Amino acid sequence: MAQTSAIVSELKRQLRAHGLTYQDVAQALALSEASVKRLFSDRQFSLKRLDQICGLMGMEITDLVRKLVPEPRVEQLSEEQERELVSDLRLLLVAVCAMNRWQFGEILQNYQIEEPELIRYLARLDRMGLVELLPGNRIKLLVSHDFAWQPRGPIQRFFETEVQQDFLKCRFHQPGEIRLFVSGMLSPQSNESVQQKLKRLALEFRHCHEEDLALPLEQRFGVSLLMAMRPWEIDAFASLRRPEARKAYPGVTRN
Repeated sequence: MAQTSAIVSELKRQLRAHGLTYQDVAQALALSEASVKRLFSDRQFSLKRLDQICGLMGMEITDLVRKLVPEPRVEQLSEEQERELVSDLRLLLVAVCAMNRWQFGEILQNYQIEEPELIRYLARLDRMGLVELLPGNRIKLLVSHDFAWQPRGPIQRFFETEVQQDFLKCRFHQPGEIRLFVSGMLSPQSNESVQQKLKRLALEFRHCHEEDLALPLEQRFGVSLLMAMRPWEIDAFASLRRPEARKAYPGVTRN
């Protein structure tokens, strides 16, 4: 049953990736849309039905099963590799594009990078293990869903010095923009509760990103979400505190 569920889940992912709906499947199988939804809900597929749906996507059943086999994925780069990325802005740009599943031609079309130069950058990313440069200049991304930059590493330091201020240099009043700033007094327990909710929000953001990768590039826009939370008091206020009224958050050490 677990294998059946995995196959059906992968089948649904492949349908989304190919831009196909239950209605498309229903037409191909000469069934009602309700019947197709029931097939997926009950996970009751004959080999003939499964073969028909795979054929709709130009796949064989073996192609579908092969996608269930986990491939080696990069979860983090070394600090040296991150330094290499931030040392060359164009290399970093190509890396970000590749991680957002841009195709070779889309990078050429949107940025001032010539084809031989782009091939060289992708070859460097290939050596890092971020991508695999395939024949025909196709790009295969090799990072895992849980990929993360080095904590306090070169990429995060680059963000703090080069990106953070640029990101915040905005009034956040246009469509697609929002800025929320709230403050209050929380216990450590409430602080932890809110942080868990923020982590779930970040996970939801990642899931939306993964689902939208199936959409054409012109329907996707670069979006950044900054979430920050820490025990903090404005320096001007803190400077007015009486020494005996100062307090340290549990577990926090001050330099």
